[in-house]
Amino acid sequence: MSRWRDANTLIDIVTETGVRLASAQPNELAVGNIVKRVLKVIREVSRGELKTDDRALTTPEDSSYDEEGDDEEYEEEEEEEVIEEQKQPKDTVGKKRPTLTTQTSMFRLLADMSNMTVREKKREENERRIKDTYHLKPLIIQEITEEIIADLDTIYKGIADQALDFIHANEVIMTTGQSRTVQEFLIRAAQKRKFQVIVAETAPTYQGHKMALALSKAGIDTTVVADSAIFAAMPRVNKVVLGAHAVLANGALISVSGSHLLAAAAKHHSTPVLVCTALYKLSPLFAYDADAFNVTVTPQNVLSFQEGAIIDKVTITNPYYDYVGPDYVSLFIHNLGSAPPTYVYRLINDNYDPEDSTLM
Repeated sequence: MSRWRDANTLIDIVTETGVRLASAQPNELAVGNIVKRVLKVIREVSRGELKTDDRALTTPEDSSYDEEGDDEEYEEEEEEEVIEEQKQPKDTVGKKRPTLTTQTSMFRLLADMSNMTVREKKREENERRIKDTYHLKPLIIQEITEEIIADLDTIYKGIADQALDFIHANEVIMTTGQSRTVQEFLIRAAQKRKFQVIVAETAPTYQGHKMALALSKAGIDTTVVADSAIFAAMPRVNKVVLGAHAVLANGALISVSGSHLLAAAAKHHSTPVLVCTALYKLSPLFAYDADAFNVTVTPQNVLSFQEGAIIDKVTITNPYYDYVGPDYVSLFIHNLGSAPPTYVYRLINDNYDPEDSTLM
C-alpha cells in the first residue's frame, strides 16, 4: 500500500494505477471512467468543494500520514539553526566588545521577532496541513461510497424506474443484442403496460435469441427476426431501444454489432432511438476513427475454418461493436434521468475533472 502525505501525491498514485489498468484493457473505457471519477472526488475534497458529514472529520487511527515524522522534520530544522548559531565566532576573553547602539539593538530585536513569526507561521502551516490530511482520507472514502458505489448499486433500478415514461401501451419496440440494462427496462415497463418487442437475432453471436428468451419468460410478446429483416420491419416499430458499451464525448455510442444498421433504419423511418446506459459508461474521449474502440473477434462463426477451399481466397473481418453517431440517437436514458446527445458534454463535465480527460 502506497503512503501519501497530500492530495497531489494521492492523485499521482491513483493516476498511475489507472494508466496500468486502462493499458491492460484499452477498449474497456469503463475502467478509465471509474478512475477519472475517483480522481474528481479527490480533487473536489482537497479543494473543499464538497459538503460532507461532520462525522467524517474524525481523525483515523490508521491514517497514512505520519505526524511524528513531520514533527521530527521541524525539530531537525530547529537543531540545525542552533548548530549554525554555535558555529558563530565567540568573543575572546579580555577583548572589549563594541558598544551596542539603540539602533542596533532595535534591529536585532525586530529580526528576532521576525524569525519567531516565521517559525510560528511555519508550525501553524504544518499543523494545518497535518489536520487537513487527517481529514482528507475519511472524506474521500465517504464521497466514493455515497457517489460512485451508490450509483453502481442502483444502475438498473434507476433506469428501469423510468420505463413507464417512455414505453406506452400497444407499442412495438425493437432492439438488438442482449443487454441487461435494456432487459430490465422492458421488463419493468411490462409490469404496467402491454406491448410487443421485436428482437434482431444479432448474427453471428445470436445474442438476440437469449434476449428474446428472457423477455418471453417475463410475459412479453416477443418476436425474433433476422438482421436482414430489420429495414422491412421498421415501419411497424414505434421506438428503438439500444444498450451501450460506451458513450463518447460527442454523443456517439459504441454498441453491439448490428446497432448501426438498426439505428440507420430507424432514422430513415423517423423512429426515435432510445439508448439505456449508465453514467459510468460516459467517456470524455472522442472517436476520431470509427474503429478506434472496436474489437475484432475470430471469424469462425462467420465462415468456419473447415471451409478450406474458400477461406484461403477471402479476408473476413468480424467486428464485435458498432459505432453509432450522435445523429442517430434521440435520447440517452441514464440512471439519474435522461438527456439528448447534445447534453452529453454537460454530463461529462459533471462527472469528470477537465484535468483528467486523459490519463497521462
